[in-house]
Amino acid sequence: MDEIGSDDNRACWLAEAQPYEPAPPLDRDETVDVAVIGGGLTGVSSAWHLSRRFPDRRITLLEARVLGNGASGRSGGQALTGINGIEPTEPAEIRRIYEVTRSGIDVIAEWVQRHGLDAGFSRRGCLEVYTLPRTAEAAHARVERWNRAGVPVEWLPGSASGIDGARGALRDPTCGRVNGAALLRGLRPVLVEQGVAVHERTPVVRIEEDRVIRLTTPGGVVRAGAVVLATNAYTPRLGYFRESVLPLHSHVIATSPLPAERWSALGWGAHDGFADDRDRITFGCRTAGGRLLFGGGSNDAYAYSYGGDPVYRAADPGRAFSALESRLLACFPAAGALPIAHRWTGAIDLTLDRVCSMGVRGDHRNVYFALGFSGHGVSLAALAGRVLCDLYGGDHDSWRDLPFYQRRLPRLPPEPLRWLGYQLYTRLTGRSPRRRG
Repeated sequence: MDEIGSDDNRACWLAEAQPYEPAPPLDRDETVDVAVIGGGLTGVSSAWHLSRRFPDRRITLLEARVLGNGASGRSGGQALTGINGIEPTEPAEIRRIYEVTRSGIDVIAEWVQRHGLDAGFSRRGCLEVYTLPRTAEAAHARVERWNRAGVPVEWLPGSASGIDGARGALRDPTCGRVNGAALLRGLRPVLVEQGVAVHERTPVVRIEEDRVIRLTTPGGVVRAGAVVLATNAYTPRLGYFRESVLPLHSHVIATSPLPAERWSALGWGAHDGFADDRDRITFGCRTAGGRLLFGGGSNDAYAYSYGGDPVYRAADPGRAFSALESRLLACFPAAGALPIAHRWTGAIDLTLDRVCSMGVRGDHRNVYFALGFSGHGVSLAALAGRVLCDLYGGDHDSWRDLPFYQRRLPRLPPEPLRWLGYQLYTRLTGRSPRRRG
């Protein structure tokens, strides 16, 4: 994948972030207690939590390109509650999952407030928009069920979403929006102050597991007592989770900053973002700079490369972006054609059942991981740093009752069946392959 700031794959978040100079790459051998691989939300959160909990430990963070280059800096920007693929039914389970995942957004809010970060963070709530009578009826019943369990979601008329044809919307007031690239890059000096060595443009090309793990990079070897795999869709490249993580390319567009009258024409309410009930979920976000970010809505908005290559190499992605512009107009027809200024692609670490996994593995139980967020990872990835820090400290009991704890991810077929199956299934059904629990 080209770096997040390259002209032909530039996420709109960079237009709203401060100029950034990456940290120098690793140019020597190091011996550390914990090596965190990956400079997205999972990796930075892990380094932040570990360095605060264990200030005497030597911690290094290795990022192949620059902080926020992966999904965290190319995302839809919404920080949401819930665990993708999990629909709790019992009141205690509903409250538990809601409170735990809300705490992931609380982590982001704490970073912004504690460290004075300009990260476009807002918490005005997000919408789940329902476009069919049956899905709207079921969602309305879910709101009532969740309210009885003590969860403060609310039901709104479809007109509140601004989406053409919406039958209703669930609003979660605790959700919000964040500029992931600005957040992570703003946290780098905080990590350094807490004693973390941050090396950007330092890809890990080989991992050799043992009691002391050996990580080979172009500039030096890192020997670590423990490793955190915070590489999401890139994890199979390191030899892990090849059988269960499908790196899926998600195409996204964003407008130029829109004046107030255009937002009024859109019918956008007092919320930060939305997602709808389509299998190929349509999503949108109002950025701090007044841009409308938009993605999903059709097969054309996503792509899978043979062999699971997380780097998108299509010669002409124009069809995907044209489909997004058409879907955008279908959602907001009253607003007319909108000025598209940004087009980019990011890799999602999709699992077959859409549920993520966090835990520890390896013969010496010293390889920690969190992945499989399936496009729902902003708050969960921020939370993952706290989870993995607890597991590293020996506290598993705090997380055993959560669906993601040491979750065994369902297996995907090998190539070429994986690529053929994806292409056939999506073209015949218009849906994404999924195994429901």
